[in-house]
Amino acid sequence: MKIPKCFDTLVLNGFVDEVIRQLMSGKEADVYVVHSHGESRCAKVYKEAGKRSFSQQAQYQEGRKVRNSRQARAMGKNTRFGRKEQEGAWQNTEVETLGRLAEAGVRVPRMFNYADGILLMELVVDEQGNPAPRLNDLRLTAEEARDYHRAMIGQIVLMLCAGIVHGDLSEYNVLVGADGLVIIDLPQAIDATSNNNAGKMLERDVGNMTAYFGRFAPELLESDYGREIWKLYAGGQLTPATKLTGRFAPGAKPADVGGVMREIDYERVAHERRQARATGTK
Repeated sequence: MKIPKCFDTLVLNGFVDEVIRQLMSGKEADVYVVHSHGESRCAKVYKEAGKRSFSQQAQYQEGRKVRNSRQARAMGKNTRFGRKEQEGAWQNTEVETLGRLAEAGVRVPRMFNYADGILLMELVVDEQGNPAPRLNDLRLTAEEARDYHRAMIGQIVLMLCAGIVHGDLSEYNVLVGADGLVIIDLPQAIDATSNNNAGKMLERDVGNMTAYFGRFAPELLESDYGREIWKLYAGGQLTPATKLTGRFAPGAKPADVGGVMREIDYERVAHERRQARATGTK
């Protein structure tokens, strides 16, 4: 096919020799199969904010760091420069997250290059060498569903131990490669320690995967790994080797509502002061 203009920089710098075909079009990016350095690879071309259908970005961006006060002010004022910086931060999150997760042993596509809004990655393939299907494209046996569910819970734990929650995990962004499941689509990934939505999103990610695999192995629907995992993580007890039960027992001790509200109020004031310093206001 004719090489789209957006690939000019990668072609000029010798990272892409040929664009073979478009593989898919998603809510945040278009994905192409390209020829690069003698092999087939995957190129993810991010869509501009106005053309992207991903919603509720604010809850994902909470706690993300910015480079400097000028960037923070521009983002806060929603200037043209600020919108451009916000787009860059959104895309850079996936680049940084892929690196962190690969280092932690999570199965994600290997990354080769990132330039001009295009992420060049490993093309995940199936046993026949064809682009790997998504989980949603398969019909599983009960045994396969149980095995894949066990594997996904393990990957989610590895991610959380690395301080990351996917935030949008489902059967649509997990590939079934020749050597197992591969997690994709991470620009909305959040930091588990700095985003107040982390626990809720972790439970939702686990719930999505359990609901999918539960179609083929209904007994999985009785498990409660999400709350179990988050409780262990919040208590500093979660490791990649932790033995999970799939059960969750709420604490019997009454909640200290007053203490919690005081902590929330303290953190709110501290957050407002940090924001004021970052934007240069008093």
